Amino acid sequence: MKLSGKTAGEIFEQVRALIQSGELKSGDVLPPVREMATSLSVNRNTVAAAYKRLTDAGFAQSRGRNGTVIRGFAAPVVAMEGSPPNLALRDLAGGNPCVDFLPQVMPVRITPGLYGERAVSEQMEAIGRGWMDVDVTGSYEINLTSGAVDATERLLNGYLIAGDRVAVEDPCFLSSISTLMHNRLQAAGVPMDEEGMLEAPLADLLASGVQALIVTPRAHNPTGFGLSAQRAQRIRDLLKHYPQVLVIVDDHFSLLSTQDYHHIIPETTRHWALIRSTSKFLGPDMRLAFVASDRETSLRLQQRLNAGTNWVSHIIQHVAGAALTAADFDAHIAAVRETYRVRRQTLTDLLRHHDVQLADRHDGLNVWLPLNVDSTDLVMQLALQGWLVRGGEVFGLSQPAHGLRITVSDLDAAEAGSFVQSLSALLSALSQPTAAFFK
Repeated sequence: MKLSGKTAGEIFEQVRALIQSGELKSGDVLPPVREMATSLSVNRNTVAAAYKRLTDAGFAQSRGRNGTVIRGFAAPVVAMEGSPPNLALRDLAGGNPCVDFLPQVMPVRITPGLYGERAVSEQMEAIGRGWMDVDVTGSYEINLTSGAVDATERLLNGYLIAGDRVAVEDPCFLSSISTLMHNRLQAAGVPMDEEGMLEAPLADLLASGVQALIVTPRAHNPTGFGLSAQRAQRIRDLLKHYPQVLVIVDDHFSLLSTQDYHHIIPETTRHWALIRSTSKFLGPDMRLAFVASDRETSLRLQQRLNAGTNWVSHIIQHVAGAALTAADFDAHIAAVRETYRVRRQTLTDLLRHHDVQLADRHDGLNVWLPLNVDSTDLVMQLALQGWLVRGGEVFGLSQPAHGLRITVSDLDAAEAGSFVQSLSALLSALSQPTAAFFK
């Protein structure tokens, strides 16, 4: 590698050109700062500044004593939610809501939205505030995005740069892993138990300088666990000491949750957002998310929701608003919430009846079965018997996430019984004991 730059900017541009030409490839290690400075006859600080800029821009990654390494731009394949249609297997892996519970949306006559109009309709503003006021104290602003993942990505891009670290639950929601990876942010996993994130590992990460924190307060995917009141309070107390950290709370299951919401954002936090999506009860194709946030975060988000280009369609807002204000909406939500609860409980009771260990705090669309060993063999054996489940390993970050995530949204009691018969027999035959948590 031949360079001739004398300033940090020139060194940066020359290294970038070598990366783009293919001369420098993913995994190549740049010369140590001292060596590069000597070869270019420049100050070591000049080279250090160039390397930092390469790291900040996402072209390289600092690995401490192992040097500065060129990063790859061809992202590895990331597991995604959902399953292909028309499967021969019974799908308990997709993570989708039950289609029977989604509203039958019909086209309606409305006045089309035009450039220059407010991005959030008055009706949706009122609905959003009615949804958030009970849990958010003080002043806040409301925005709309195309779902929770869209909101999270826009919020992160509003504050962070490539290479920044973001604390997330470990195991982690697949879309969060994908979002961080494709935006060249680093996922810093925080281990969890049935009460949510463990505060001691979180405290270590906050002290080490993570720039943002993403928390799922209830119905965590994949585990279904949620924050207890005590754990939420301890995390809230911890965050008071780090007001500069961007805090994003993804309350994706909100109206359908059987657990209470516990707010973790202290008043001292400067930049924060609470996201509540409609995709679990209006459907993934009708997704939109209400985002409550402080004013600066709202302004940054609005810059990425330019009127007429990236805003949420006013047609979608109108149809969603009609569904959310329908006379039978509250009763419908209550019935769906109870049905999902019964389906989760039915599966966990059946598993316990067969001496299978698992938690009793499940919420959401899935039940998590922790294992002591890799789930691959068990997943394959279940598939041979007609059952498709999701192996837990794809959700793991810094620690193994051995387990099964079983989607129960449309699993009735009879099918649950058949599935548990197959699963318990395989667990015995494969000598694959379950675990209390993540091992």
